[in-house]
Amino acid sequence: MKQQLLHIALVVKDYDEAIDFYTHKLNFDLVEDTKQSEHKRWVIVRPKGTEGCSILLAKGANDFQKSRIGNQTGGRVFLFLYTDNFERDHQNLIKQKIKIIRAPSHEAYGTVLVFEDLYGNLWDLIEPKEN
Repeated sequence: MKQQLLHIALVVKDYDEAIDFYTHKLNFDLVEDTKQSEHKRWVIVRPKGTEGCSILLAKGANDFQKSRIGNQTGGRVFLFLYTDNFERDHQNLIKQKIKIIRAPSHEAYGTVLVFEDLYGNLWDLIEPKEN
């Protein structure tokens, strides 16, 4: 039996502002944007050049869901973005004025920083150490 994690749902305020952030600021690809109803779309983004796990941008539909926007994990780092070029992506975060919560550091597993997305969710940017 083979299993694969395909999508992770990320609750957002607005589809278009989230698409703009992920595609123009983080340089992700917009994989799909399909209207499902008057208020719901199926929106998938993922890092350029990858075929793995994607993010489903899910617009908060009620007050409870909206209350979770930006804090789906109780303030912990939520998503982990691996890179093959830490300095390039670090400079892009600075250029795009994306808030860096924890400055770059060199750890046993690689180089890492923590940044915040447009709603306040925390991400690790990691360039793994070569073995």
